[in-house]
Amino acid sequence: MNPKGYAVYIAKRIGQAVLVLWAAYTVTYVILNLLPKNVEQSILVARGMQEAVGDPNAIAQVRSEFGLDESPVRHYFTVLFAALHGDLGTSYQYGSNVASLIATRLGMTISVSLLAILLAVVVAFALAFAASYFRQKTVRAILQALPTLSVSVPTFWIGLLLMQVFSFWLGLLPSIGQSGWKTMVLPVVTMAIPVSAMLSRLLMDGFDTVMREPFIVAAKAHGFSRRSIVISHVIKNGSLPALTMLGLIVGGTVNGAIVAETVFSRQGVGLLIQQAVQNQDFPVVQGVVLLAAAAFVVVNLVVDLIYPLLDPRISHIAKEV
Repeated sequence: MNPKGYAVYIAKRIGQAVLVLWAAYTVTYVILNLLPKNVEQSILVARGMQEAVGDPNAIAQVRSEFGLDESPVRHYFTVLFAALHGDLGTSYQYGSNVASLIATRLGMTISVSLLAILLAVVVAFALAFAASYFRQKTVRAILQALPTLSVSVPTFWIGLLLMQVFSFWLGLLPSIGQSGWKTMVLPVVTMAIPVSAMLSRLLMDGFDTVMREPFIVAAKAHGFSRRSIVISHVIKNGSLPALTMLGLIVGGTVNGAIVAETVFSRQGVGLLIQQAVQNQDFPVVQGVVLLAAAAFVVVNLVVDLIYPLLDPRISHIAKEV
């Protein structure tokens, strides 16, 4: 691969990543400022100053403290410049630095999210492999219907159903809490099911496409078993399209974390943003959205950088740049 062409390819992808982060931050800011809000009163209530809710002086002091007395455009550039220097502002509800507040919750969400992604990938590959390996139409139809069924079920309903069965009926796993590995099982499964459904559907389509390729027909003609063909050729070539879905998978786990942590009362980033939206804690909302966008961008950037090494067609494009 031409090093110069690959360097230009990398630079373009990094530029696109920066643009996506800026767009996510800006769109979030605009939406939050268009919403009907009563931020000053929310801040006073969070501080236990309910008696000052109607006090103009107290409201003016809060507006000045958080820069709410500035015009929306000037305030946007103020917070954007601060964010570029790592300052995500101060939480209206908790009165603490947003970056520090997110950091205290991030570890719990990351651990559950990574386990959910790992479980989702394993289940998705197992379903896709089985759907490609078995020749019986009934078995294939059932396997191919499972992802569609899983996607159609709301995540919160999955969590409540798992809680009802494994916590209340069988008494095997705790319904709430965050101490011990058992408390992680239900949230991980809840988050993994919709992600595995999305990924397995894509893998099944990719595997079916590869199974119809001429080189697969040639491999069959040479006497290779269906199992060896699927393992040696179909999985590798059929998985490439799924690689581009990693960013969406990360986004799916963020959405799943909000639901799972709310259902199972886990003090992670998902529950944090749910409470921030409810309490109009806009700096926290923007901070979490920026974090989710950064995760999405980083994963997609890594995929973009390694994709030319896996797909010769992309490598050819990079050489021509």
